[in-house]
Parts: sequence; structure tokens; C-alpha cells
Amino acid sequence: MNYNNKEKDRQCYFCQRNLDEIDFKNTQVLEKYISGLGKIKSRKRTFLCAKHQRMLTNAIKRGRYLGILPFTTQ
Repeated sequence: MNYNNKEKDRQCYFCQRNLDEIDFKNTQVLEKYISGLGKIKSRKRTFLCAKHQRMLTNAIKRGRYLGILPFTTQ
């Protein structure tokens, strides 16, 4: 049985919805990509393309800097 087909079927969340920009004020979307310890999840876990992973990282960092998202969880 080949289990790798499941990984190939996954596509980038933002490419599927034709989103060109990731808004740092949309905390509901950004919180899906932050782990329980407050770290940004990797591309292997999020199934995002490289372009959107970079944009996501910048949006999370911007949200943290402005106080919208927490740096760590307690």
C-alpha cells in the first residue's frame, strides 16, 4: 500500500482559495498554523507552498509585534 498519495493530494490552503495576501488581523486563520507551544508550524505540517509559508510567517510575526497574537501560550 502506498501512503504517499495522501500527502500529494493535499494542496496549499491559500492557493485553493485564490488568496494573494494573508491578513495579519485575521487571527482565526493564523492560529491554525501556530502550535500549542506558540511556534509556527513547518511547511510539512501545514501543506503550504513556499510563497504562502513565507507570507504566513511574516503575518504571524507582525501580529505578535502589534499584540494581536501571543508570543507564547501559558
